[in-house]
Amino acid sequence: MPTAASSTTSLRRSTISNRSNFNYVNDVRVILQQENMVAVNNALMVDLTGQVASEGVGPRVWAGAGGQTSFAIGATYSPGGRSIIVLPSTAVTREGAGSRIVSALPFGTSVTVTRDYVDYVVTEYGIASVRDKSYRERIGELIAIAHPEVRPKLKREAAEMYGYLC
Repeated sequence: MPTAASSTTSLRRSTISNRSNFNYVNDVRVILQQENMVAVNNALMVDLTGQVASEGVGPRVWAGAGGQTSFAIGATYSPGGRSIIVLPSTAVTREGAGSRIVSALPFGTSVTVTRDYVDYVVTEYGIASVRDKSYRERIGELIAIAHPEVRPKLKREAAEMYGYLC
């Protein structure tokens, strides 16, 4: 019977395993060379212009970006590639339920992936296609996948902030 040590040694020698370092694996120049690269990343919040916050909300930080930014950029530039952000439409916090699709990210929130490197945003209410869209189109797409109860509020806020009626 193989031991844990011998299994690890066998895996290191295996041709199906590649133990590359972080600087290689997360190198945008390496990622974008992969044809049809699809990066699927989760988020804490997405604003109506498509900016993605995955590290924290406001000044409170939960995690680092890891390779999310690199993979989103690499997938965007990969021939046939796509960058997909997934999140539930709402989150339950101490203050109660809140939308994760927001008109603007809260003050102090880090943007993990800029709007330029997002092709699709997915919630349980659908898929927003935001790549190469105007702000007006992005806002409409993202409101459509927000929780139905917050859509009217998001529409009002979009009209106030951007002057768009969606």
